[in-house]
Amino acid sequence: MKTRLHLLLFSLVTSLFISCGNADDDVNFNINPGGDLGIGKPVDDCLNLGENDLILSIQDKFTTLPGKVSIFFRVSDAQGTPVAGLTADQFTIYEQGRNDECFNTISTSESFARISPNSQIFSNNTLLVLDLSNSVLSNSLNELKSASISFIDNVMPESSQESFKMAIYWFDGEDKLHLLQPLTPVKEELTLAVEGITQDISNDPSTDLYGAVIKSTNIAEDLLDDARANATISAASIVIFTDGTDQASRYSERDALQKVENADLNISFFTIGLGAEIDAEVLSDIGRTFSVFAGNKEELESTFNDISFRVSERANSYYLFEYCTPKRDGSGVNNLAIQVIDGSRQGAVQTEFNATGFTGGCQ
Repeated sequence: MKTRLHLLLFSLVTSLFISCGNADDDVNFNINPGGDLGIGKPVDDCLNLGENDLILSIQDKFTTLPGKVSIFFRVSDAQGTPVAGLTADQFTIYEQGRNDECFNTISTSESFARISPNSQIFSNNTLLVLDLSNSVLSNSLNELKSASISFIDNVMPESSQESFKMAIYWFDGEDKLHLLQPLTPVKEELTLAVEGITQDISNDPSTDLYGAVIKSTNIAEDLLDDARANATISAASIVIFTDGTDQASRYSERDALQKVENADLNISFFTIGLGAEIDAEVLSDIGRTFSVFAGNKEELESTFNDISFRVSERANSYYLFEYCTPKRDGSGVNNLAIQVIDGSRQGAVQTEFNATGFTGGCQ
């Protein structure tokens, strides 16, 4: 397995070097089938760290005078499964300045390295998108409401946090993604919204599944753009439930799948299918992060719980790692590598930072 992974990583990095050789920043590297690994590049061979069992996906990086380096990243295994709960003592920092032949290890204690609370710079938004076409309203509405409330309980923190919000949308056959509950950090508001769903909520019995995929992706991307405009790093999860296939034919399957494929890498896509009338292959393609299927309405809550665990796990696999660098003004651009060790697994990623203006001390 490791040999295959190493060869695949090598070939992909080689092709990316050819296609992105003029890039000034980190290159994209994707070694899982979903291509959802963000930015970064493999560490220099001189470190001889070995093959990666864990993938550190750098989402953003910034420096703060007089000498703090902050790296915001996500950790997953080689199959793309999120890795949550890591602590600062599991990370090792390596730096390489312009006069260094290879990287030097930076003491995590002397550099005051820490995993910092990311709530001030990171927002995580979940969009729960429910199929409320006639088949659902007639046959499984109570089970869907119960499963949705369980999902909300599992995903949302016990006490409201502005960095964790959820919105609920629904679709039927109309060319519209209906808003049931605007984005909120308050669990009770979400629950009340679900409890208020009635059988007469829809006026169109058809199913505009592809339209819901496209419109919810647009909403998620707008949320990420708004966060960046406010100097906040953001991630979003889209969770789509349906009990059938697209019947409205307002949009094509190709358009929906391309929308998912080309979406911001900080958007995760989950799908939940119910019953025998779904197209499992299409739903799996839409749910590029993870998909689950319930054979009947009695299994619906357990499948929602499965997805809720994965949504929470992914949200908690983002880390803000900060440390005080010994590099100083005049050393210019420096290479930086971060390694994480979790039991028998390890992984590392390389990037760079500019030490211009850095002096002693760190805040």
